Amino acid sequence: MLKQRSAIPGFGLSLGFTVLYLSLIVLIPLSGLVFKSASLTWQEFWRIVGSARVLASFRLTFGAALLAALINGVFGLLVAWVLVRYTLPAKRLVDALVDLPFALPTAVAGITLAGLYSSNGWIGRFLEPAGIKVAYTPLGIVVALTFIGLPFVIRTVQPVLEDLESEPEEAAACLGANRWQIFI
Repeated sequence: MLKQRSAIPGFGLSLGFTVLYLSLIVLIPLSGLVFKSASLTWQEFWRIVGSARVLASFRLTFGAALLAALINGVFGLLVAWVLVRYTLPAKRLVDALVDLPFALPTAVAGITLAGLYSSNGWIGRFLEPAGIKVAYTPLGIVVALTFIGLPFVIRTVQPVLEDLESEPEEAAACLGANRWQIFI
């Protein structure tokens, strides 16, 4: 039987090198973490986890994530609703802008947001005189999490709203409900 030649010469070698390199990048730090934590006693572990610095980082992380999730849930539903139910002149532009965070790697998005919201950035220069500092603050973390998470909410909710029947909305409008009552 004839062996089929690979379409990409050297694929096996390059794949092996890539897997080795990436596993070293991941495995060396993880093994250091495991070895360091394995040498701790339970008292030392709980002392470290209960320190003020670690608890403050937990508060910041979970608080910012909760706030960003709430913002994403509310505004993601509203944007998805508008994109599905209404015809706007710039609907295709808004639809394309929703996908912008998908096109950017998260590190690039973070650097871009930090640049935009810094004191000499395009947006930050107008916020700083009003006393609103965004870059490198908890507010900046919420902005970044919202920027990254909002498209996921919109793209998840949008097909569900497209599949919903519009007859109940039309019936509510015929019965005299205002737009807010129809939405709810």
